[in-house]
Parts: sequence; C-alpha cells; structure tokens
Amino acid sequence: MFLANLYLHWFDKKFHRQDGPAHWAKARLIRYADDFVIQARYQSDHLKGWIESQLEAWLGLVINREKTRTIQLKDGTETLDFLGYSFRFEKDLKGRPWRYVNLFPSAKSLNKERETIRQLIGPKQCFKPVGVLIEELNEHLRGWKNYFKVGYCRRELRKINYFVRRRMIQHLHRRSQRGYRLPKRINPYAYLDQLGLMQL
Repeated sequence: MFLANLYLHWFDKKFHRQDGPAHWAKARLIRYADDFVIQARYQSDHLKGWIESQLEAWLGLVINREKTRTIQLKDGTETLDFLGYSFRFEKDLKGRPWRYVNLFPSAKSLNKERETIRQLIGPKQCFKPVGVLIEELNEHLRGWKNYFKVGYCRRELRKINYFVRRRMIQHLHRRSQRGYRLPKRINPYAYLDQLGLMQL
C-alpha cells in the first residue's frame, strides 16, 4: 500500500494539473492505494489514452485489464463495486419520477462477512462461554455496520442478521451432546436477544 501511494501520488498530481483531465475533461479521481475510480460525463478515447499513457508509459505500471472497465451508471442497469460498496442508480423509494445513486455492501463484501462469521461462531469456539462469544461477535458486527452505515442497506443488514442468528442457534446445539435446551416458552431468536446478541 505504501508503494502504491508513493507511485500514484504523482499520478494524482498530473491528473489535477492545469493541463490534466481534471480541467480539460472535468473528470474526478477517487483513489484508495492502487484502487481508483475516475468519474467523467464523457469517457472519451482521449481520456482513456491519457490514463493508460501515464500509468504504463510514464510510471511503468501494469493496468489490470480484467478489473478495468467503463460503465454508465445512469442507465440503471450497471453496478460499480468499489471499496466493498456497490453503487447503482435506483428508482426513488417514494415513487417520484427520478433515480438516485444508492450504495450498499457488495455481494463480495457479504460473502466475506459470512465467512468471517463462520470463523467467529465455528466449532473451534465451543470452549468459549456463550457470553464472551457474543461480546466478541457484537464488537465485530458493530465495526462492520459502522463501515457500511452509509446509504440504504437495510436489505443487506437483514441478510447478515438472519445468517448470524442461524449460525448461533447451530452453535448452541453443537456445544451440547444432547442438544441445547432453551428456556420454556421462548423462541430461539428471542432467547438470543436476551443473551445480548445485537441486530444490525
């Protein structure tokens, strides 16, 4: 990451110079380490050629052609994935005749989160008291939610909530050879709430 920032700092500088595309193409550069997005009203061949020449001919870097693509978000059919988020134009939630840019956790981020939860509530964690396990799980979920709290992501949060609760119920049964017995007259989800498991 350090080397990426060191190299691409000079790309940023040339991009925003008076003779750079920030001025003649009205383009915007959003970069994190070696991952970046360039926004422009018109993705001209001149702009693409400038980017390729600076990165490959001037800096001597190699562009990952498999990850590089040009998309048109406004038509509402394409999605941009960047830094764990998916960006997409969607219809107005109140039925008004316009679209807005929505951002939410990408499919890759959701799969990565499910895998992390599997590790946190896996068979190797059976030695931990349930209270300690839930505290650790809550701390992780809180951090994940804070990162993805921008945008309208209620649908994705519900998916993770369901996954966490299902895994926790399996974990409770795994801890006991005879199966975990819940207190009388309480369903598993309400019991997990009593134990302090947070919902996103």
